[in-house]
Amino acid sequence: MDSTPVDVDLALVGGGGAASLVLAALVRHGVRGLRIAVVDPVHRRGQDRTWAFWGQPGSDLDDALAASWQQVEVATPAGRRVLDLTPLRYAMLRSGPVYDRAAEAERHLGAIRIRAGVDMLDDDGDRVAIRAGDNPVARARWVLDSRPRPPSRPGRTNWLQHFRGWWLEADGPLFDPGRAVLMDFRTPQPARGVSFGYVLPVSSRYALVEYTEFSPALLTGAAYDAALTGYRRLLGLDPARLTVREVENGVIPMTDGPFTARPSPRVVRLGAAGGATRPSTGFTFSAMHRQADQVAAALAAGRPPVPASAYPRRHLWMDAVALRALDAGGVGGPEFFDRLFARNPAERVLRFLDGDTTVAEDLAVMRSARLAPMVAATTGDAVARLRDRLAPSRRRPWAVPPAVADSAVTADPAPTDGRG
Repeated sequence: MDSTPVDVDLALVGGGGAASLVLAALVRHGVRGLRIAVVDPVHRRGQDRTWAFWGQPGSDLDDALAASWQQVEVATPAGRRVLDLTPLRYAMLRSGPVYDRAAEAERHLGAIRIRAGVDMLDDDGDRVAIRAGDNPVARARWVLDSRPRPPSRPGRTNWLQHFRGWWLEADGPLFDPGRAVLMDFRTPQPARGVSFGYVLPVSSRYALVEYTEFSPALLTGAAYDAALTGYRRLLGLDPARLTVREVENGVIPMTDGPFTARPSPRVVRLGAAGGATRPSTGFTFSAMHRQADQVAAALAAGRPPVPASAYPRRHLWMDAVALRALDAGGVGGPEFFDRLFARNPAERVLRFLDGDTTVAEDLAVMRSARLAPMVAATTGDAVARLRDRLAPSRRRPWAVPPAVADSAVTADPAPTDGRG
């Protein structure tokens, strides 16, 4: 490798979803004249992940969506609730179109691709030296760093959203493409945590069926397979009519530990590393998309590429309380989410989870939960915060473990003429 570092205005360290959205947003906002580099040891392509999110129709993502739904179901052992999301919609976006857009944006912007793993960002306040080992590969006026990393200190509650999904193709019409299953709490609940299944149908013959847990620790590969097999049985799906085309695994942090969005003057973190993951749900994409748009708009206006905080501080506090209540067992996950949707318009709940509600709406959401356990969790959170301030806690280091990928289920090759 040439030892002379490339000199650029903007370097994107990490080339996954967050960086891909930034590149597309730079073109959308008409950013011109910037020298840009993307630094990542892997050039991401194809379908390696799926994002689900809600929002208003008519965004820049519409033509890239795999599917969207105006109606969703939330199911508990007591029954099913069908929610009309108007004026919002629930949407599914696969990574392939996002990476394709990013590749086109790189060409349009004349960006330089540097295939290297970054070991150090040395920020002197004027420029950032990007180093792979001892070798400086680039110097940049601004760095947008989207590499996964743990919170700056462990939270008081540290959970994980972890999941396995099967992309199922049926031999005939089997799924309802007009309605998604958002949360199905009829799955067996873990001793400590929350589990649910969901179904995102792309067509009448093709759907993502997934098992998810909110809990402190991962399962084994065999346990994920068993949970998905059980959920498929619960849905009444005949395995003889189905082919597993793809298997998806993932782990997302659910913690009240803080993520440092700006670790030095000219380094800005994006995505989960920049606080885009909602602690109480694990949802990340909407905040990541907002960050990309804000960064691009700032650069187009000649301002520093620093996005706003992903969520209001009061929402992060509410998330910390909710996580504590769930962790202590004072609130059951199925009951908590069922009451949330039963006592609020679906549109309000979804906007709350995106950090887009007013204080009055936040109070209405808070009144949905049972009072006694939430008061106990609020008191416990206040005491823990005071204790941390008076005597900083020596909590054990905490980081998000890699997803469990071993599975007895082998995905068949996807058909070349499309799915569904």
